Amino acid sequence: MIKKKRGRNLGKIKGFAIQFLPYSEIRNLDDNQRIRRILGIVLGNNILILQGKLEPEEETRLIEDTMAMIGHVRNFKGIELAVISGNKKEGFLRKMKMGLANALSGGDLGAITIIGPATIVKEMKRNPKRIELLLNR
Repeated sequence: MIKKKRGRNLGKIKGFAIQFLPYSEIRNLDDNQRIRRILGIVLGNNILILQGKLEPEEETRLIEDTMAMIGHVRNFKGIELAVISGNKKEGFLRKMKMGLANALSGGDLGAITIIGPATIVKEMKRNPKRIELLLNR
């Protein structure tokens, strides 16, 4: 009987999925668990759309962990990451309401973070109101 090795092997990229992750699903996780959850999704050939945004320290850790994985995980070339935030020209009351909602939820819910494997995502172009996602063929 031949045993197959298990582990992360991206092999030839044949397809991908887009997965939405509400902030409520990672709110109670610590930094390490959040990073592992995100990397698990991305290593599964998924483009992740995360409600909210990571803390600067978490984003730095995600990038560091990703860089450490390059060369150790077969066919993994890294990630592409982009964040887009809501309208900065909101009125005072709207800003107060969103600030209170963000404080209670523990994250910036007026933002969206997109993270995808570099084998699928060629480039992410950002401007204040949209993200253009260019994919590899």
